[in-house]
Amino acid sequence: MATILVIDDEEKLGALLARIIRLEGFATEEAATLKAGLQILEHKAVDIVLCDVKLPDGNGVDFVKEAKQKFPLIEFILLTAYGNIPDGVQAIKNGAFDYITKGDDNNKIIPLLHQSLEKAQAQKKKAVSIKTKGSYGFEDIIGNSPVIKEAIRLAQKISTTDVNVLLLGETGTGKEVFANAIHASSKRAAQTFIAINCSAFTRDLLEGELFGHKAGAYTGAAKDKKGLIELAHNGTLFLDEMGEMNIELQAKLLRVLENGEFIKLGDERTTKVNIRIIAATNRNLEQEVSKGNFREDLFYRLNGFTISLPSLKQRLEDIPALANHFLHKYAAKENTQALQLSKPALLLLQQYQWKGNIRELKNVLERAAILTDSNEILPEQLPYDIQQQTDAPATSNSLSLADVEKGHIKKVLHHTKGNKTETAKLLGIGLTTLYRKIEEYGIL
Repeated sequence: MATILVIDDEEKLGALLARIIRLEGFATEEAATLKAGLQILEHKAVDIVLCDVKLPDGNGVDFVKEAKQKFPLIEFILLTAYGNIPDGVQAIKNGAFDYITKGDDNNKIIPLLHQSLEKAQAQKKKAVSIKTKGSYGFEDIIGNSPVIKEAIRLAQKISTTDVNVLLLGETGTGKEVFANAIHASSKRAAQTFIAINCSAFTRDLLEGELFGHKAGAYTGAAKDKKGLIELAHNGTLFLDEMGEMNIELQAKLLRVLENGEFIKLGDERTTKVNIRIIAATNRNLEQEVSKGNFREDLFYRLNGFTISLPSLKQRLEDIPALANHFLHKYAAKENTQALQLSKPALLLLQQYQWKGNIRELKNVLERAAILTDSNEILPEQLPYDIQQQTDAPATSNSLSLADVEKGHIKKVLHHTKGNKTETAKLLGIGLTTLYRKIEEYGIL
């Protein structure tokens, strides 16, 4: 049963809304202030938040931005008595699922809850992955640059042992792909591979996900639940964004590493497990230890073998192979003609800084593939921040900048079936900017 948190300082209205939601089969929590709502989010499993915009201790639009950073798996729907476009645009930019007006849009609330719940559940599936075996092998790691070949060599060497591994690197450098490959080449390859993004959960929710609980351990715990550590018995547990784990949970994990045992919430007996842990982080754990944010003893336990994964800007020579791989995957998925990069577009990609690394490259190429009308990706199909690095060589179908921009916006609007919020996201601009350009270019 999904849980909805209603934050509204109008007691009668909040209670009525919660009652309507319960009649639809949801569980509810209620709060009259943002502070009280935040306390509930920190200690209870909530799927969706329905939040008033104007509250005694703050503004719901600002609250969404703060709360989304702490609770990325929760979806937020804002309710306002007096809706206005600037607030609505800012709410969406801050991470809200939707922004609706009280009274006029009451009939939208229940359908919106179901839609936002689908998104929240999809996000949780991304945060926790359970597979009977690894999804990738070393042959699936693309690139021939010296730095990536050295990382692969080290990973292959350690994969046949049972030593815990610490993967270091920026976000988007492929840490989960490496973890999968290490598992697939290990003696545990036939057993379960489980991956969890530690940063996606609050302290209490992460504890429940990792260690499980006994029936009756807390309100709502109707039956026993196996945690991911127990489910990974004889297999591999990949802890992504390990540096975000609460220090109290670190102590429980240390016991698993030292003794191969833990105690579930509400249990009196220990549970024995035999697992291999691969941890990953983009943080400097030695600095986190010195700051008191990470246990030194756990750091040394995890640091049995460290592999540093290179950023994409350290391996620019791999971009042609990576681009070819992603474009072929896109064509196969969408059942379209094979796509390739034009030389000017490739030059731009190799000059870019790639703060989001391989993940960002993949997203850029998928977006460009949507926009192209031929089998070739041209500079004008790339995001403007990539185009603007340098003067791109002219192409046979180059137009004035205004014409290119207008055509670009029209293509994306057509792809999203007129969904302006999704269009703005794909274009990498604000919703108000999109509306201004639609009016400026007379796009209908």
